[in-house]
Amino acid sequence: MDAILLQILNGLDKGSAYALIALGLTLIFGTLGVVNFAHGALFMIGAFCTVVVNGLLSLERVTLSETETNPWGEPLEIRVQYAELWFGDFGQLMVDYSVFWSLLFVIPAMLLIGIAMERGLIKHFYKRPHADQILVTFGLAIVLQEIIKQIFGANPIPQPAPDALRGAVDVGAALGLSPGSIIYPIWRLVYFLFAALIIGGVFAFLRFTTFGMVVRAGMADRETVGLLGIDIDKRFTAMFGIAAVVTGLAGAMYTPILSPNYHMGMDFLVLCFVVVVVGGMGSLPGAVAAGFLLGVLQSFASMTQVKALFFGFSIDQVIIYLVAVIILLTRPRGLMGRKGVMET
Repeated sequence: MDAILLQILNGLDKGSAYALIALGLTLIFGTLGVVNFAHGALFMIGAFCTVVVNGLLSLERVTLSETETNPWGEPLEIRVQYAELWFGDFGQLMVDYSVFWSLLFVIPAMLLIGIAMERGLIKHFYKRPHADQILVTFGLAIVLQEIIKQIFGANPIPQPAPDALRGAVDVGAALGLSPGSIIYPIWRLVYFLFAALIIGGVFAFLRFTTFGMVVRAGMADRETVGLLGIDIDKRFTAMFGIAAVVTGLAGAMYTPILSPNYHMGMDFLVLCFVVVVVGGMGSLPGAVAAGFLLGVLQSFASMTQVKALFFGFSIDQVIIYLVAVIILLTRPRGLMGRKGVMET
C-alpha cells in the first residue's frame, strides 16, 4: 500500500505538468482549431522568466573591505544583494521566494507573448491544413529554442525552491499510515496544489463569467456567435494569451523540480500532444483527466516490479504511447472527445 500511494503521488506530480500544458493546448485547438507545436516553447519561456527574475533579485553590490584581506594580502570582496540593501530582511525574503515573485512577471509577459504569437503568425494559418500549422509552429518552436540557447547557454540553470519548502513531509503519517512510510518532497506537493488551483480557475472562468460563456459558445458554433454581433475573434485571441499564461505558469513553478534548459519545451511537447489526443482533441476535461491518468500510469511503469515483468527493461517512457495506440484504435476521438473530431 505504501508503494502504491507513493507512485500515485509521483503520478499526480508528473500529471500536473502534463495537465497544465495539455489544457493550454486544448484551449488553443478548441477555440482556433490550430495545432500549435510551439506550445512547448511557451512552457520553456515561462521557466526562463523565473531564471530572469531570480537573477535580477540576486544582483549584488561588490565592494572591497578596508580592514580584511585574503591570504594573498588583497582586500576581501564584500558582496551584498541589492534587494537586501534596499529592503532589508524583506529583500532576503524576496530572493528566497523568487519563484513565487516571478509569477507576477510571468503573467503579463506570457500574455503579451501569446497575443503577439497569435496576431503575428498563427492568424495567417487558421484556414490552412493542419500540416501547414504543424510545420510553421514547429519551426517557430525551434527558433525560440535557439534564441533561449544563445541567451542563457546550453547548460541547465538550477533554480532553488524557498528554504521553507525544500524539505520533505511525512505524508504516510498524515494519511494514518506508519510514520516514515511515505516521505515526499514538499515542493512537489505545492506544485500539485498549484496546478489544481490553476485548472480550477480556468474552468471556473469559462463556466461562470460572461466572457467564458461566449468563448464556450464560440467553440461549439463560431458562425452563430458571430451572427449575434459578437467579435469572437478578439475573444479567441485573448484565449490564446490565457493559454500561454497557463503554460508559462506551469513552466515557472516547475523550475525547482527540473532545472530550466533550452530543450525542455520539446521534451514536454510530444508527451502533452499525446495527452491531448488521448483525452480528446478540443475537450478540456479530457485533457486534464488524461494528463493525470497518463502521469500515474507512467509512474507505476517505473516500478521495479513492473520492470521485472518486462525482463528488466524500463517502459515508463513507452507506456504513454502504448496507451495512446490502444485508445486511438478503439476510440479515435479520444476518451472525452466530441463525436466527429479526429475520427476520420
